[in-house]
Amino acid sequence: MAVKVGILGYGNLGRGVEAAVTRAEDLELVAVYSRRDPASVKTVTGVPVKSASLLEGGAEDLDVLILCGGSATDLPEMTPKYAALYNVVDSFDTHARIPEHFAAVDEAAKKAGKVGLISCGWDPGLFSLSRLYAHSVLPGGKDYTFWGRGVSQGHSDAIRRIEGVEDARQYTVPVPEALEKVRAGENPELTTRQKHTRECYVVAKEGADKARIEEEIKTMPNYFADYDTTVHFISAQELKEQHAGLPHGGSVIYSGETGTEGKKHVIEYRLQLDSNPEFTGSVLTAYARAVARLSREGGAGAKTVFDIAPAYLSPVSGEELRAHFL
Repeated sequence: MAVKVGILGYGNLGRGVEAAVTRAEDLELVAVYSRRDPASVKTVTGVPVKSASLLEGGAEDLDVLILCGGSATDLPEMTPKYAALYNVVDSFDTHARIPEHFAAVDEAAKKAGKVGLISCGWDPGLFSLSRLYAHSVLPGGKDYTFWGRGVSQGHSDAIRRIEGVEDARQYTVPVPEALEKVRAGENPELTTRQKHTRECYVVAKEGADKARIEEEIKTMPNYFADYDTTVHFISAQELKEQHAGLPHGGSVIYSGETGTEGKKHVIEYRLQLDSNPEFTGSVLTAYARAVARLSREGGAGAKTVFDIAPAYLSPVSGEELRAHFL
């Protein structure tokens, strides 16, 4: 029986999830739910669009609801709310606030007997697993995570929520010198500011105070305050022509030692993505499959990627996994 999936929110990430679900033979996309007027939203695949208000009573026939809101303001409210009604998956990516977000979702999901998977995607998500595996295999080593050069959906969304901003793209850029030292196994001590810079391309609304907008961006906690940030104000046409794509990627690099003689080892896990939202949507979709399985087994409460066995992500049987992937 196909896993019945709903999508809440139909921006870039929602469309990425839509594409991923429709490619999976064991999943069925039931509906897209939107806070906008459903008549104004046209899906790529023609799947029905319904009002988000229909989710309120918990009566929609869904095995998993994938939440595609932003981490700045949407998911802290959405995920606990809907985890009390449905099994849910979100991509909450504000690392500093993950513990409190987990606690809120865990309380709601346990009371309802639902499973709520948070912070799923590639970072947090697949990169988190790489860090965990490396620390477990080579205890006492040091890990580094570099993102980009690419567009961060969460950071771009945070800029767009500033008063006076019409649209924006934010690029995360690794500092080349830092990356070279880490790949060479030098294990340098690097501050947040020494590892990445941030480039922002902003379309301001007519008459908006650009100086205030720039100051709000550069001082925004958890997003820009700890980085050297450059803000460029451009036209909507320039943004469309030069920054329409959503590429991203990055690396997790870990250096550690083994044996009494201290033999050195470097582990690197790297992603190079043409489309950040489509890849993130694909990760969310695989974990939605896992959440449905956990729920059928009687699971409840908040989960992260650390709690999900790899076999739960795959549509193929354990026999096939052992025969072809092991």
